[in-house]
Amino acid sequence: MLQEIFNPQSVAIIGANDRPGSVGLGLVKNLLEGKKQRKVFLVNPYLKKILGLRTYPRILDVKEEIDLAIIAVKAHIVPNVLKECTQKKVKGVIVISSGFSETGKQGEKLERKIKAIIKNSQTRLIGPNCLGIIRPSFNLNASFAPATPNKGEVAFLSQSGALIDALIDKSLEGNLGFSIVISYGNEADLSLVDFLEFLENDEETNAIVIYLEGLKKTREFFELSYQISQKKPVVVLKGGRTREGEKAVKSHTASLAGSYEIFSGACQQFNLIEADTIEELFDFAKALAWQPRIKNQIAVVSNAGGGVVLASDYSQELNLNLIETRDIIGDADSQRYEEAIFSLLKKKNISGMLVIQTLQIMTDPIENAKIIIRAKKAFPGKTIITCFLGGKLSKRGVDLLEKNKIPNYPDVKRALKALKILIKN
Repeated sequence: MLQEIFNPQSVAIIGANDRPGSVGLGLVKNLLEGKKQRKVFLVNPYLKKILGLRTYPRILDVKEEIDLAIIAVKAHIVPNVLKECTQKKVKGVIVISSGFSETGKQGEKLERKIKAIIKNSQTRLIGPNCLGIIRPSFNLNASFAPATPNKGEVAFLSQSGALIDALIDKSLEGNLGFSIVISYGNEADLSLVDFLEFLENDEETNAIVIYLEGLKKTREFFELSYQISQKKPVVVLKGGRTREGEKAVKSHTASLAGSYEIFSGACQQFNLIEADTIEELFDFAKALAWQPRIKNQIAVVSNAGGGVVLASDYSQELNLNLIETRDIIGDADSQRYEEAIFSLLKKKNISGMLVIQTLQIMTDPIENAKIIIRAKKAFPGKTIITCFLGGKLSKRGVDLLEKNKIPNYPDVKRALKALKILIKN
């Protein structure tokens, strides 16, 4: 069932419209990007055409089978529309609309109503109060996100739709892509656990990152996450850690935040990786998706003595076993980088490496990137992470590295924190 939701052959948008800046128009535009791979039907009883395409008054007026329906109408209309979807035997429904249990008692009553409708049907539901889903490799953007991210190896699940919007925008600046993006909202039917079960065997996904505020199936979540972590890492950023945060959670997705201390302890027990910030969430995801897990045997190569000093300090702070450092001096050309990198990676007692580059007049970021890429191909079982310090003049080198799945970080500590995540316990 989830496979048909995540790769539908036919999609209906209920609440499609042509109003600039509206959710309905955003959904139409995003879904029409994939119209060569699937049929798209627009449903709106008040318009005959949208963007030149025919509309249908009701989903029941569409003669063909529908795999996925997206509902973006006012909350009080959702139950009636949902009933028609179940009558149509639509396989999956995404309820974008907000105004349910996150808003109080009246909304809770409305959410119970849609749960009852779904319970007695063959239809599964994502949401309500969500952004939608995106699967870049299938050219599916069933959301009102402002852009479609690049395809990649990281699955991103979030209770916050707005957070997804921001991170998609950020990812387009860099080189991180996604295997799938799921905004699951209030979990009236399909839950985080259901999505994790799907991702466990998804061949496109190498790492899973989750932003969550509360859990509805706590034991199932931790047990399944532990099972998945034996094959692919699971990184979690928890919102609602404080009393004020817990209050905000209740008004956002109507989840019970619970004790953060208990949650954090369970993450350690069940082999989940915790991120402290949004930045860390994706720093870790990039490293885990692109590089192998290794022993705690690290080397550092830098063309700046200050880089070696900082790396030594941070390694001790992070309990990284820094076996050897090479300060190849500020006037180092690419050949000196190559000699240091290859000679260290040949050593059996070195499993991973951080390469630091600062810009001097003789520094060639592109050639240095090519050397690092060759080193990675020569030693595929060893991890290489880079820290090309700088900005505009380093960008082409950084882009080349990351297109070849070598993660770069603009700060030494961020790079070493990502490297630590790759250490096998």
